[in-house]
Amino acid sequence: MNVPRFYIENFGCRATQADGAALERQFLERGLERAQVARDAEIVVLNTCTVTAGADKDARASIRRLQRVNPDCQILVTGCYAQRAPEELAALPGVTWVVGNSHKHQVAEIVTGSSSPSSGFVSVAQLSGPVHLGHPPDSEGRLEVVTPEIVVGDIFAHTELMAAPVFEAANERTRPNLKVQDGCDNRCSFCVIPYVRGQSRSLPEERVLAEVRTLVAAGYREVVISGINLGRWGRDLAVGRRSLVVSELEPFSASDPPEPEASPERPTTNDQRLVDLILAILAKTSLEKLRISSVEPMDWSDELIELVASSPRIAKHAHVPMQSGSDEVLRRMHRKYRPWHYREKILKIRMAMPRAAIGADVMVGFPGETEAEFAETRRMIEELPFTYLHVFTYSARPGTPAADHKGQVPVAIARKRNGVLREIASAKKAAFLRSLVGTEVEAITLHSGGGSDFTEALTDNYLKAKIAGGIEPNQWIRLRVEAVEGEWLMGRPTTPEFVEAYECAE
Repeated sequence: MNVPRFYIENFGCRATQADGAALERQFLERGLERAQVARDAEIVVLNTCTVTAGADKDARASIRRLQRVNPDCQILVTGCYAQRAPEELAALPGVTWVVGNSHKHQVAEIVTGSSSPSSGFVSVAQLSGPVHLGHPPDSEGRLEVVTPEIVVGDIFAHTELMAAPVFEAANERTRPNLKVQDGCDNRCSFCVIPYVRGQSRSLPEERVLAEVRTLVAAGYREVVISGINLGRWGRDLAVGRRSLVVSELEPFSASDPPEPEASPERPTTNDQRLVDLILAILAKTSLEKLRISSVEPMDWSDELIELVASSPRIAKHAHVPMQSGSDEVLRRMHRKYRPWHYREKILKIRMAMPRAAIGADVMVGFPGETEAEFAETRRMIEELPFTYLHVFTYSARPGTPAADHKGQVPVAIARKRNGVLREIASAKKAAFLRSLVGTEVEAITLHSGGGSDFTEALTDNYLKAKIAGGIEPNQWIRLRVEAVEGEWLMGRPTTPEFVEAYECAE
């Protein structure tokens, strides 16, 4: 019997990529084979993002491309776009199923059936939550049961968290990313994510530790932990809130009682925090280096800053979303901090870690943003010790309060502001790179390039480095920075076992 082949294409953030890794695990456990490219697969899963209009456009373009290169494949669209606008996607030619985030954990069941790839397709009765029926079997009778074209339910009843480590395609042998939190309880006026990912929920500590131990046993030496709102990890695990985390293959029963409501701002006696999880990873695993992804400014507590600064096993890297330096814009965004709060956090981080990478997300062109308000953002960025920025132009998301604001900023003006901030960010990064010449940094090797003429590495403080000669990936190495070329540090190894290889390559 020919075994069906599948291919998963992920769009967007690390959380979406983590979901895609969990989906891949599901398919492999059910006996399907992974295709190397989409054109060779019988089943193609598009795991979508919807954070911007551009993300939606990319997903639609991918569906059209699949129709050209693999017209016989069955396409399943899932992810955030599928949760937000399932009918829109189902109307596109070639789409077989649309499965929202509410039922993403059942994707393998929907495609293959509940027992084996040869058992046919899942019946409607097996699916939990509201389902819109699709079309009956085709004239050739290829499907034995009625299959749902759209499977989308209430995302706020969604309580499981899909977890599987993500490996970057270019760096498969280093730096896996593990999602430990999903969903968001904030309601920023521009953001659609809470409505497509649901409430904040956490992977319990023991599950996190088990995943990290497995990765360490497999030889990985740095692990990145991430989430939609990582700083809120553990708040739903407190007494008074029941957290239900199930495996990827276990369906959530609609008959289960809903979670009692609890404010994330009101911890109970057993409340758990991100600091607790980090301490547990350090104490209960032998992981050499832990990197923390984006954490909101209000969650960078003094305790977290001190922990990151003091532990040699935590990467010196702080990504702190900013969005705007204008008080009025932050209020319209419904952000939970003011510019002076944000400034205080960044300066504390820099004081505790003089050579840390400090990055931020910044949005330009938010509805109503005046020249004076943009100038406030520009000044704050100029004054604060950032080493890099992710600058975004506002994109209206249907259903969000900001999308209905009358003061939409013309695209040309927003793009101009974007360019201004990118230039400032580029200058700041260049200055930071130059400041490291003559110092020693710690880096993990990624892969060799240029016919092994050099090896690429990533420093503890999140900078790209090149080392002459070919060095195996996944090696921690000390480098003396000798020069800067573009956005690269050029380094000479000082770790004894690598010095000889470097000298031979010169």
